Amino acid sequence: MSNSPDTPSDLSRRNVLRAAAAAGLMAVPAAGALAGCASSTPSSSTAGGAKGADNPFGVADSSTVNVVVFDGGLGTEYAEKDKGIFTTKHGKVTVNLGKTQKIKTEEQPKFSTTPSDLINNSGADAMSTDVLVNENAILDLTDLLDAPTWEGSGTVRDSLLPGTVNDGTYNGKFYTLKYAYTVWGMWYDAALFEQKGWQAPKTFDDFFALAPKIQAAGMAPFVVDNKHGYYPRWHILATIWKSAGKQAAIDIDNLKPNAWKADGVLAAVSAIEKIVKDKLILPGFFDHTQSQQAHLDHKAAFIQLGTWYKNEMAKTLPANFKLTLSDYWSVSSADKAPNDVFAGAGEDWVVPAKAPNAAGAKEFLRAMLSVEGAGQFASLTDSLSSRKGSGDKVSDETLASANTLMKNAPKDLISWRFPDYYADFDKESQNQSEELMAGRLTAQGFIDKMQAMADKIAADSSVKKQTRSS
Repeated sequence: MSNSPDTPSDLSRRNVLRAAAAAGLMAVPAAGALAGCASSTPSSSTAGGAKGADNPFGVADSSTVNVVVFDGGLGTEYAEKDKGIFTTKHGKVTVNLGKTQKIKTEEQPKFSTTPSDLINNSGADAMSTDVLVNENAILDLTDLLDAPTWEGSGTVRDSLLPGTVNDGTYNGKFYTLKYAYTVWGMWYDAALFEQKGWQAPKTFDDFFALAPKIQAAGMAPFVVDNKHGYYPRWHILATIWKSAGKQAAIDIDNLKPNAWKADGVLAAVSAIEKIVKDKLILPGFFDHTQSQQAHLDHKAAFIQLGTWYKNEMAKTLPANFKLTLSDYWSVSSADKAPNDVFAGAGEDWVVPAKAPNAAGAKEFLRAMLSVEGAGQFASLTDSLSSRKGSGDKVSDETLASANTLMKNAPKDLISWRFPDYYADFDKESQNQSEELMAGRLTAQGFIDKMQAMADKIAADSSVKKQTRSS
C-alpha cells in the first residue's frame, strides 16, 4: 500500500495509521520485555568521541550509524541527501541506510537485543508511540533540542516550527522528532474553479450553496476515503476545534467529564453529517489513493487531506490540474476559532533506548534539521519540514498555497493529542468516523460514543493518563 507522510502527532496520516494495528502492537516482544531491556545499559554501546561545537553528542570516528527510513509517500531520497550532509562533518563515520514499510515487524524484535540506532517510526506497521514511551523503550531527545543547529546559529529548539516540540513531548519529555510539517485542509483544482467561475468556500454554508452548481457540472461535490477512519476523522476534529474552540479540544484530550458535550461540538459534527445526508459524497468504497485519483479525475470537486497529496499522486497528476489548498470550512458565526489552521509536525523519528550509537543517531537528526537538509526535503517531497523556512526556496504552486495558508494562520494551530495518548481512543474515533460518514451514525450518536469511550478510559486505573495545557 502506498503511504503518506505523517504530520502533527496524530494529525499526520502515517502517525495515525499505526492505530489500525493498535491492538497487540507490542506483541513481539511483549511490552514488559521491552521495558526490561530498555532500562538496562546496552553492552554494545559505541564509545564516545570528543564533544565540540560540530560534534555536540560526541560521535566517535570509525563508528557506524544504522538508520531505518519508512519507504512511503515521502520516499527515501531525502535521507540519502541527509547522509551526504552528515558526512561533511563526520567523514570517518559509516552511515547505513535501510528502508522498509514493515517498521514494527522488522525493527521491534531488535529492541530487546541490538536495535537500529535511528528509526523512522511510521506507516501502517508503525510501533505505538505511547507504549514505547511508557515502557522506556526510546530515548528522551531533549538534548537534541538544546544542541546548536547544524550551522551553529542558535539551538535546534529555536529553529523548529510551532507545535513540533509540543507534539513530540510525552509526560514532559521530548521523545519523538516529527520531521514532516503537514498542513491539512480542502483541496481543489483552481484552474477548474477559474474556468467555472466558482469561489472556493470558506464556510459550510458556502459549500452547500456551491454544491448544486458542482453537481450540475457532472461532478460530486466531495469525495472521501471511506475505508480508513483516520481520514474523515481529520475533517471532524478540525471542524470541532474551529467551532468549539481550543479549550474544548484540550478538555477532550485531558478526558475531562462531558468534554465531548461542550458548546460547538454538536454543531461541528452536524455540519459534516449534512454532507452525508444531502448525498454530496461521490458514491463508492475508496481507499486513500482511489479517492485522491477520483479527485484528480474531476469526479469530485473537493477532497480533504494533508500536503503530502501532490507527492503521493505525482505520477497521475494531470499537467493542467492546479492543485490548491484552502482552509477547512467554518461552521457558523458562533465559531470560537474560525481562522485556526490544522497544521503541525509528524513523521516520527525515534532513538531506541538500547541504540548502540545513540550519539550518531542524534547527530543524524541534527543534519536532517540543517538548512540544507530541510530545504532538500521540501524540494524533493513538495512538503514542508519542521525546520523553519524549509519551503522558502521551493517554486511549487501547490506548496505555495500551503505556505500562504500558514503565513496567515494565527498563533494557535489545531492540534489533537488523544489519538497519540490512548490507542483504544484512537481506534474508536476512527471506527465512529467511518460510521458517521457511511450514514450509519448520527452526529449525536457520534458524540455519545466518543464520550462513552473517554469515560471508560478515564475510569480505567490501569491506563496511564497524560495531559496537555496548551
